[in-house]
Amino acid sequence: MADPYEWLRDKESQEVLEHLHAENRYTDAVTADQEPLREAIFSEIKHRTVETDLTVPSRRGGFWYFTRTIEGEQHPIYCRVPVSAPESEAPESRSLDAWTPPEVQPGEPLDGEVTYFDTNAEAKPHAFYQLGGMSIDESGRLLAYCEDTTGDERHTLRFRDLTTGENLPETVEDVHGAAVLDPTGSRAYYMVADESWRPWRLYVHTLGTDASEDRLLLEITDEQLWSGFGVSSDKRELIILSGNSEYDESRLLDLTDPDAEPVLLISADRRLLHSVDPIELDGERKLLVTHNAGGPNNALSLTTAEALAAQRSEDPLDLGTTVLPHEDTVKLEGVTVTAAQVLVSARRDTVESVQLLSLDALRNVRDGGAAVPTSSLPGPGFEEELFTCAVTSAEHEAPVFRVLYTSWFTPPRIYDIPHAAPSDDGGDAAAPTPILRRETPVHDVDLSAYRATRIWAPGDGTAPDGSPVQVPVTVMHHRDVAPDGTNPTLVYGYGSYEMSMDPSFGIPRLSLLDRGIVFAIAHVRGGGELGRWWYEDGKKLTKTHTFTDFLSATDQLVEAGWADPARIAALGGSAGGLLMGAIANMAPEKYTAIVAQVPFVDNLTSILDPDLPLSALEWEEWGNPIQDAEVYAYMKSYSPYENVRDTRYPAIAAVTSLHDTRVLYVEPAKWVQRLREHQQGEAPVVLKIEMDGGHGGASGRYESWKERAWDYAFLAHHLGAAERRF
Repeated sequence: MADPYEWLRDKESQEVLEHLHAENRYTDAVTADQEPLREAIFSEIKHRTVETDLTVPSRRGGFWYFTRTIEGEQHPIYCRVPVSAPESEAPESRSLDAWTPPEVQPGEPLDGEVTYFDTNAEAKPHAFYQLGGMSIDESGRLLAYCEDTTGDERHTLRFRDLTTGENLPETVEDVHGAAVLDPTGSRAYYMVADESWRPWRLYVHTLGTDASEDRLLLEITDEQLWSGFGVSSDKRELIILSGNSEYDESRLLDLTDPDAEPVLLISADRRLLHSVDPIELDGERKLLVTHNAGGPNNALSLTTAEALAAQRSEDPLDLGTTVLPHEDTVKLEGVTVTAAQVLVSARRDTVESVQLLSLDALRNVRDGGAAVPTSSLPGPGFEEELFTCAVTSAEHEAPVFRVLYTSWFTPPRIYDIPHAAPSDDGGDAAAPTPILRRETPVHDVDLSAYRATRIWAPGDGTAPDGSPVQVPVTVMHHRDVAPDGTNPTLVYGYGSYEMSMDPSFGIPRLSLLDRGIVFAIAHVRGGGELGRWWYEDGKKLTKTHTFTDFLSATDQLVEAGWADPARIAALGGSAGGLLMGAIANMAPEKYTAIVAQVPFVDNLTSILDPDLPLSALEWEEWGNPIQDAEVYAYMKSYSPYENVRDTRYPAIAAVTSLHDTRVLYVEPAKWVQRLREHQQGEAPVVLKIEMDGGHGGASGRYESWKERAWDYAFLAHHLGAAERRF
């Protein structure tokens, strides 16, 4: 059957652009009475945020690097100051004192401080501006940065001499993401995307030459593989990973050799989900491989790059010695290598934190000792039950590593954690005490006034699909809000790509809680909160579990007294926008309002066309409807656009951006037309489109706050909770 709204796909058409502008005017008119509420929420966000602020300096080589934000400015500025004693003149450079960052105060420059990149100045000529990434060589002389000035994520790579502050004349166009300099600053490595916006070619640019002379190092023709790269902890090798949600292909490239070619370690034909991390152990170059060969929650093995590269494809894959075995209750997320120990990122009972694997323990396993369960490893201790702790930096030779710690009502804290020293008897010492460097300040708020708790849905332990599954649901509320069945409630969900909705602090959320709204997060299947199986039970031919889990969580909030059944709203973005579209069709009566941000609501049409951005890559997430009739029928059964029906839909706002390359604007643009066609109630259906933004919306922090205020005002208005209660 012909699609009557497919004409909206041509964004070069003047008729389409006029239509989109008309949609914005209509949205402005329909929501005009929400403008005071939007202004109030924006003002609350702005008032509580310390606008003139800074980050904790991080040491690299002979400099401390940090950023400042200035009141009234949209973007951060990047600063640095020399360390008091250069590395070459400081034998004690591995001491803790040498890695204690300088005290920086908002608005007060340090002696010797230099602004080496003012994002506000760079962004001024453009309606949209976003950095794709930065890389600085080991000497601190050369900066490589990628900038996007349209929102389509096609970056221009530029180079700046930090000794003069001047840009070099050479540039590279249409770069995908970030570039990486080799340690000497003589070469830059970058990727470009194909027509479907899949990064597939790796190039090396030699400084001082024209981009037309750049050497192609690698081309990944498999349309189901997304490629990316990073640098080993000791900066000797480029780690190249091409993969999807089910398997990867890994390579190493020697950064010390300008003529080196990538060396294949584990091919995609092995169908192994894995990552690799080089490590120097007693003078021998080894390789740590995190992989799912022994089970879905991953294990860690020790081998060498040479051993992997030498294996024949027809022989069983030998990953070497198991260091950390698979555990059913712990998901091994990955490792970070330092000269002193290995930092292990692991998730247990939904909480992700850091465990410490000593080099002595690694040696013991290498020499024939037993593997070490991840659950037995020590780690920094924190008091809260629900938190997030993630490594943010770990310079290879430093005596400390840095983590970011946060929870639902703990603003981000930066801790430096000293590496554990061996005890007198040769064993590992107790986990070291974290050193608090900074907690993000928040203006004029008593954070003890808020609560976060967890409930499980459904209460009887049997999911709507009949499986013995309970969904964790985070419930956030003001302390004076009780579970008495009278509360307006917002339920947020995502549930795809094994992404976990981990505890994190958010100032905008407080504006809803202060209006008596309960903010709930449904950690539905398709995410990664409860391990790999939680993800696998919410993808492909089990995708509808994501939707029924969300509905189950909604019902449990009512049953537990947290939600008034007549005042519940829902929020989700991207793949979470698909979730919003699905639950709108499945149970529109449960919700008063829905906001779908950059929603993936015409997913069947998109995935049927491999020439559209990212479509072929999505087959490992959703299935391939082109080749599999069962997948086609299953996707058609839940596709939001395909299943719009005559019913009373709640108030719905679809929020998108014209230049989004991940979820094309046309999906929500078509969806709202079909919703209006079938709407049997009086609730409005609106499209709000950012004409100068990308997948993340407009650029700049103030614009981001305004977008959040718009979404929250729409929801609070329809929940009847516009006035502050606390």
